[in-house]
Amino acid sequence: MASFDPIVGRYLNLEVEGRSYRVYVEEAGSGIPLLCLHTAGADSRQFRHLLNDAAVTSRYRVIAFDMPYHGRTNPPDGWWLEKYTLTTAAYLTFVRAVWTAMELVRPVVMGCSMGGAIVLRLAAEYQKALRGIVGLETSAYAPGRFNQYLHHPAIHGGELVASYTYGLCAPMSPEPNARENWWYYSQSGPGVYAGDVHFYSNDWDGREDARRIDTRLCRVSLLTGEYDYSCTPDMTREVAKSIPGSRLVIMNGMGHFPMIENYPVFRQFLLPELEWMAQ
Repeated sequence: MASFDPIVGRYLNLEVEGRSYRVYVEEAGSGIPLLCLHTAGADSRQFRHLLNDAAVTSRYRVIAFDMPYHGRTNPPDGWWLEKYTLTTAAYLTFVRAVWTAMELVRPVVMGCSMGGAIVLRLAAEYQKALRGIVGLETSAYAPGRFNQYLHHPAIHGGELVASYTYGLCAPMSPEPNARENWWYYSQSGPGVYAGDVHFYSNDWDGREDARRIDTRLCRVSLLTGEYDYSCTPDMTREVAKSIPGSRLVIMNGMGHFPMIENYPVFRQFLLPELEWMAQ
């Protein structure tokens, strides 16, 4: 029998720092806003299982959007005249612009990988306006990830990026799910993953940001997969040590993309954290 997912997709038109954007946004559910940030080089399709989970959407208004250059959000006019390079400042500004335009009141912001990094800066800057952050595969400092072959004329960028990130999934994650994430990555625009990794590995340093977060104002949950060798469990443990009152979960059987590579296992770790955020 044919059926529709309980997800609504639309385009949000907004201006950020003098440039116009048409941002693709999906949402489902009602209640506490839960704003979801995808990984480098991918898009909000990674959160489709979360958007379909009634145990979450019965209490949370789950919102996921595509950053510019990603998925169904086009680059701004004139993109062909410049090299895409994401910075901490630009990333923070854009997430805040979407949050403000959608009039989200005290949301929980959940991000993975590069999204799990920027939530630390969001919490440091806007903790009084947040209910909490959920950092998936969160690192405060991750140098050494950038290399010239991420965008090279002799290499098929889509297959390179998709296959590299495929290897970041846990070995026991179901093959269809890991391949689904592979497919999303293979559709990344030329140089987009490299531009994201510039933020994550060259520009980003959130070690001082983490120390500024007051968990009495903004709750912090940090969840990292035991098989993640990009953001290792020890890297997230260091973040947790910097944030008194934060909650740390090392997820057995998970890799770098928990929300897409093995959602049934991931939700067992996530639901208690969302319950804590909602209290």
